[in-house]
Amino acid sequence: MWISDRQKTWAATSAAVALLAGSVLAQQPPAAGRQGGTGRQGGPPPPGSFQRVAPLPFPDQPQVVETTGAPLRVTPLFKGLETPWSLAFLPNGDMLITEKPGKLRIVRGGKLDPQPVAGTPEVFAVGQGGLLEVAVHPQFAQNQFVYLTYSKGRDGKEGTTALARAKFDGKALVDFKDILVTDNWNTGGVHFGSKLAFGKDGMLYMTVGERNDRNRAQNTNIHGGKLLRLKDDGTVPPDNPFVGKAGFKPEIFTYGHRNLQGLAVHPETGAIWETEHGPQGGDELNLIEAGKNYGWPIVTLGREYSGEIISAQPANEGIEQPFVFWSPSPGLSGMVIYSGDKFAGWKNQYFLGALAGLGVWRVGLNEKGLAGRELMLNSLRQRIRDVRQGPDGFLYLVVDANPGGILRVEPAAAAAGSQ
Repeated sequence: MWISDRQKTWAATSAAVALLAGSVLAQQPPAAGRQGGTGRQGGPPPPGSFQRVAPLPFPDQPQVVETTGAPLRVTPLFKGLETPWSLAFLPNGDMLITEKPGKLRIVRGGKLDPQPVAGTPEVFAVGQGGLLEVAVHPQFAQNQFVYLTYSKGRDGKEGTTALARAKFDGKALVDFKDILVTDNWNTGGVHFGSKLAFGKDGMLYMTVGERNDRNRAQNTNIHGGKLLRLKDDGTVPPDNPFVGKAGFKPEIFTYGHRNLQGLAVHPETGAIWETEHGPQGGDELNLIEAGKNYGWPIVTLGREYSGEIISAQPANEGIEQPFVFWSPSPGLSGMVIYSGDKFAGWKNQYFLGALAGLGVWRVGLNEKGLAGRELMLNSLRQRIRDVRQGPDGFLYLVVDANPGGILRVEPAAAAAGSQ
């Protein structure tokens, strides 16, 4: 896989391209009084600071949007959803959609069922917490397994990220079971991580944020600030990099992360890629390699919300550098690596949602690194929480709003030809 042989001097070149990335600030800093744990320096921007561009209401009508390639048609499919967070396609083309307050919705035959799917867990619905990711087992047709991540509460005061598995019988979740409750509790309401992806090795990869307690990212005795690698039943694969090593949770695959919000497996190479939020500046697209340290908070290209420097050096021995980074931060979210044929020339390109950036980043890579990137759909001013490729080869976007909804993106010429 050419992409895993990248030069270790990427830090020197990445700094040169930082200012090309975007024009908006990072994700919303946590509200005062909701930060948990120790070692954090973040907080709301001071009075008089620059404010982010506000999103527009979820669109009512299809729109044609220009890009550097062909124009795209963006069609609102389902609206009125309550802060949707993630979507997954079933083998028959139906969709499962999570709503952050705790509901799982289903689209059957192109129509949103007004009744939520029964059997979802009680969630710790504080801040960024709630019912988060939904994923479908690669052998769903045989085993009917659906996976959910959610913020699990304890004593009504604190929460952590949990992974659950259930069977979906077409109407409800049955045999629901927590298969991993992460060791990452605190009273804060931010940085739960919670993205899932099945690798080509059959293992389940799961992101866990550091809960705004940055010291957790380097503390390998807990799950916070880590990418985990699990069997499909939540147990530990024996070939994980830290199995049997003192001072490490055996589920850990990589560490030194802040708040991992996107996760995807390359459809050809099987390489694992993730996006994560930096503080003010320093959002990252990372190529994941087993056992590596991705630096937070020892090395970061972002700053405190106050403007203070977090790490004096942009690189350090033994710490992986981001493959691509953004400054200012667009609030990178869910991502997909496109494998279809509906968008000419876009196969194997990366599509990353942007929350604060109000759009979708299209990123092209080659054997030398970053080939180019484009912020698309920003004229719509929508907070894009998740990006998925549908079985029809089009892109589907989850809009993080209340009310929010689902958008379909297709070439404008193809859409006109189907009318």
